[in-house]
Amino acid sequence: MQIINETVGGDFILVGFSDQPQLEKILFVGVLISYFLTLVGNTAIILVSCLDSMLHTPMYYFLTNLSLVDLCFTTSIVPQLLWNLHGPAKTITAVGCAIQLYVSLALGSTECVLLAVMAFDRYAAVCWPLHYTTVMHSRLCWSLAGMAWLSGVGNTLIQGTITLQLPRCGNHRIYHFICEVPAMIKLACVDVHANEVQLFLASLVLLLLPLALILISYGYIVQAVARVRSVQAWRKVLGTCGSHLLVVSLFYGTITAVYIQPNSSYAYSEGKFITLLYTVVTPTLNPLIYTLRNKDVQGALRRLVSKHGSIGP
Repeated sequence: MQIINETVGGDFILVGFSDQPQLEKILFVGVLISYFLTLVGNTAIILVSCLDSMLHTPMYYFLTNLSLVDLCFTTSIVPQLLWNLHGPAKTITAVGCAIQLYVSLALGSTECVLLAVMAFDRYAAVCWPLHYTTVMHSRLCWSLAGMAWLSGVGNTLIQGTITLQLPRCGNHRIYHFICEVPAMIKLACVDVHANEVQLFLASLVLLLLPLALILISYGYIVQAVARVRSVQAWRKVLGTCGSHLLVVSLFYGTITAVYIQPNSSYAYSEGKFITLLYTVVTPTLNPLIYTLRNKDVQGALRRLVSKHGSIGP
């Protein structure tokens, strides 16, 4: 096993994958490539959505917010992960750990609510096509996006602060690659049953409630399309909603496995790999899913490239 640099002081040790040194080398390359694709893909979506006037619609406004969340979310985690995977030092300062905990939890919570908001937008587009622009007016879009961001900030201020205030009695080895609430709770040297219940209740509100709203929205969408009984209508729904459903499945399917299950059954290796999926893999796949399945984004990218080429030398 690779020797971990046991520094003293207030630093934490992110054990991560240090018990599998060969896997660390593979993960370093994979995570580095994934992070690069995340930066390029999400930045491209943000730029295209802002620069192309044809994408100045509620759907792409929320997609821009999602890409911004993914950019910041991965950046709060991946650089530290790459540093730990590359060298023998696995430490993170107490301040750095606190910042990572607050920022990643805020952005993860924001994405949970934002995906529900995007599902409501698709519901309005499919079920109220003639009144869509009236219903999804700019003020409502700003309010819904603001609600998503504020819910994330509120959750992290509560959950993060309570978790960091738990007495740890000198425990500083985090058996994870990230300063995350479930992993930090395990460091406590007191009874954490109340904290586990609080985490579970917060997860119900910010994970299962948005997921339920998403499922209800798509239930109404299916009913609306079923009444039309048109193959073309089904294709339109798949084109506009399929990408979002795929993103929802990837994100909620992984993050619920970590936050909904009781902390006592939070498996050591299983939890790390599941966390790797929603912190690294999902933000990489999101822009690929939206660009490969979305003709509007593809067209906007072509127009942007064509415009750039036409003004060149």
